[in-house]
Amino acid sequence: MLERIQRIADHLKKATKDFAPESGVILGSGLSGLADAIDVDHAIAYKDIPEFPVSTVEGHPGRLIFGKLAGKPVVVMQGRFHYYEGWSMQEVVLPVRVMKMLGIKRLLVSNACGGVNPGHEVGDLLIITDHINLFPNPLIGPNIDELGPRFPDMSEAYDKRMIAQAKEIAARHGITVREGVYVGLTGPTLETPAEYRYVRAIGGDVVGMSTVPEVIAARHMGIPCFGMSVITDMGVEGRIEKTTHTMVQNVANTVAPKLTRIFTDLIAAN
Repeated sequence: MLERIQRIADHLKKATKDFAPESGVILGSGLSGLADAIDVDHAIAYKDIPEFPVSTVEGHPGRLIFGKLAGKPVVVMQGRFHYYEGWSMQEVVLPVRVMKMLGIKRLLVSNACGGVNPGHEVGDLLIITDHINLFPNPLIGPNIDELGPRFPDMSEAYDKRMIAQAKEIAARHGITVREGVYVGLTGPTLETPAEYRYVRAIGGDVVGMSTVPEVIAARHMGIPCFGMSVITDMGVEGRIEKTTHTMVQNVANTVAPKLTRIFTDLIAAN
């Protein structure tokens, strides 16, 4: 796997004339609009990258963008890979491994999710302060010592300094943000009412089908992480409605400009 990661990174370095990103960004369902704020140097479709997975989910354009955001060099994933698509966990986190080889110093991740905290509402932005992993762990199997330790510490999965910065940015722009714990489930089914109750009972504020494996892989490699969720539907008793992926995308698209503002200013500050 290490050799494959290196081959992909070498291919991208050649294709981008050794573009050196400082920040990596992963955009979730309905949140690809942040790419419009980038001064693009190179945009490469996943299908054109040898040995790279290909996104299959609607709302995930499936390309890597290299360019400047707030004057800072970034690499942005417009669309991620999910365990429910049939990829192995090693494939799901492969792009994060590649971004590390390209030189990123921090990772920013976003997602659309369901809310289980009764104090939250559809359309709220939530800063992830911690997570609960209910996926198979992406580090299961032989450890790649060149990437990180066998038993990586996860006491600060989400960087406290970037969280504080994001809260200040949001306040400066008059953007209301929540904070909470993200619970990662495999999907692709949306949760049953009993599952929503379970997620809340174990300490979750939001639930989704991504983000956690990517953050685990990033922390394994010593990359500080910042995560933000858009609450697109509610899993609270009395407020549960039938939800479609289109509905999720529509809510995420509406809130995306606020997320873009926070991500842009956060990258500018680092």
